[in-house]
Amino acid sequence: MISHKHLEHFTKKVFLSLGIPDNVASIAAENLVRADLRGIDSHGVARLSGFVRLIKAGRININAKPNIVYETASTATLDGDAGLGLYVANEAMKIAIQKAEICGSGWVAVKNSSHFGIAASHAEIAIGYDMIGMAMTNASPLVAPAGASEGYLGTNPICVAVPTGKYKPFILDMATSAAANGKLEIAQRKNAPIPSGWAQTVDGKPTTNAHALKDKGSLLPLGSDVDHGYHKGYGLGSVVDILTGVLSGANFGAWVPPFVHFLDVKQSVGEGIGHFVGALKIDAFQPADEFKSRMDTWIEGVKNLRKNEGIDEILIPGEPEFRAEEYRLKYGVPLNDKVMQDLDSLAQELVIDKLTVNS
Repeated sequence: MISHKHLEHFTKKVFLSLGIPDNVASIAAENLVRADLRGIDSHGVARLSGFVRLIKAGRININAKPNIVYETASTATLDGDAGLGLYVANEAMKIAIQKAEICGSGWVAVKNSSHFGIAASHAEIAIGYDMIGMAMTNASPLVAPAGASEGYLGTNPICVAVPTGKYKPFILDMATSAAANGKLEIAQRKNAPIPSGWAQTVDGKPTTNAHALKDKGSLLPLGSDVDHGYHKGYGLGSVVDILTGVLSGANFGAWVPPFVHFLDVKQSVGEGIGHFVGALKIDAFQPADEFKSRMDTWIEGVKNLRKNEGIDEILIPGEPEFRAEEYRLKYGVPLNDKVMQDLDSLAQELVIDKLTVNS
């Protein structure tokens, strides 16, 4: 186990050693470690070496200064200046919140950015302002549209974060694919197969091979097949791509630059990766305290439903992650041996102190 504080300190040192400014490095490190704390190991420090490769390849601008290039009272388009998406999306949400304070809602489309970590890290900022936060991003074209045998969409996650009264916030953070690519990477590190329905081969056949993408296969949209409604995951992923990529001026579809496996960038139809964030001010609709009380009633209604056999408790979106966070804050973050080896290699490469187990 690794103390989350030591893990965050190490992660920040990695970014600082590459010339990332202190405030940006802090936000980036906090974002990645939050994923590990909440049990989303696919998007935590396991991604750190990928960011290092991108920075060294010149794909990320270490001195980026995001700037608004188009704006109305309640909307904006933010040029991320090729910066760290972990930071750029954070700045975009702050702008959305500022606009929501005035207009009741604020919406920011982002272009020229990069991988932004877990969507919840950005959406939940709004909760502290009695707002509902939303965040989404497009990603590498690894997901096949319904009926296709090659990728065109990213895993294209959507997050909606909602404040409550006496309960933990409602946080839906989900990929629009059957599984995120990071889950395949976890299976690869464990030398384990993946469940059927996550991916397909290059000729469109179901597969349990965790290395399917390296063999030119593709991920499947949420629903996995026609009988289970994979047109719905395809549709949701398409909406995310349109809002984050087409609307913002970023790349979209097959032209979104890759984060994993390779560093070559194909012909572009825009600038960088795209995000879309929003904030809804609750008291633009009703008093915030009244809303939060009603959310508590909604949660209690779910909790009191009759349970299926073998089910001990019905969980609210975000609840498993908060429970994982509570446990890992107390006992530390478990890291896969291959991730530890990866971090040790980074420490040696960047001439910084290594992480130690039980630190």
